[in-house]
Amino acid sequence: MKKIAFLILAIFTIGFVQAQTKKSKDMKKKILFVVTSHDQKGDTGEKTGYYLGEVSHPWEVLHNADFEIDFVSPKGGTPPVDGFDLKDPVNKKFWENKTYKNKIDHSLKPSQINPDDYSAIFYAGGHGAMWDFADNSELAAIASKIYENGGIVAGVCHGPAGLVNIKLNNGKYLVDGKKISAFTNEEESEVKLTNVVPFLLEDQLKERGAEFEKSGLWQNHVVTDQKVITGQNPQSAKSVGEAILKELNK
Repeated sequence: MKKIAFLILAIFTIGFVQAQTKKSKDMKKKILFVVTSHDQKGDTGEKTGYYLGEVSHPWEVLHNADFEIDFVSPKGGTPPVDGFDLKDPVNKKFWENKTYKNKIDHSLKPSQINPDDYSAIFYAGGHGAMWDFADNSELAAIASKIYENGGIVAGVCHGPAGLVNIKLNNGKYLVDGKKISAFTNEEESEVKLTNVVPFLLEDQLKERGAEFEKSGLWQNHVVTDQKVITGQNPQSAKSVGEAILKELNK
């Protein structure tokens, strides 16, 4: 009888451990995408928002790898979209995916997010990010917690505006001493918004101690440093997704 009882206990224990392991793995498969709620380029009268391709291309890479993605924005609800080009087949694929179209149209508020549920946070770009990412303390706290938990913090183009004020438990800025890329001063000048954006992202990252890296105008440039992954511009969006996937699979 003792042997039977021991066998039953062993089977139960193995099953419990496997269930907990599966639960742990499932938890680690969630990724949080951050999109802007801001829809105006300063006083220009021009509309902006999150840049569709900077969401759809990383989404495709990570979605195809079976990662679950949630969306958060500073205000929650339906965020404004820019770069709306359905001739791009990846944009079209994302926009016509009913599940994810519903998710992004009902983006969560920062107060609804539990950082422990996510293994990575990704800040999508679009000029709107320059107005509502940097000073959002709730989003910064979420990103800091994910990073301190051993997770990844990523961004592309203007998305790294969300990184400039993230501080770690040691009091240092997240980007301090790390190689970082983002939309460059030259690219901001090229689109004639140098005097419209509230700050120049490249300069601000450097002020926070980042070792800023860049390539020429509109060149794909992605850098990974200590679980921080950043890309220079829209052309870098897919590569950022691939870099996130590579880091998650380590």
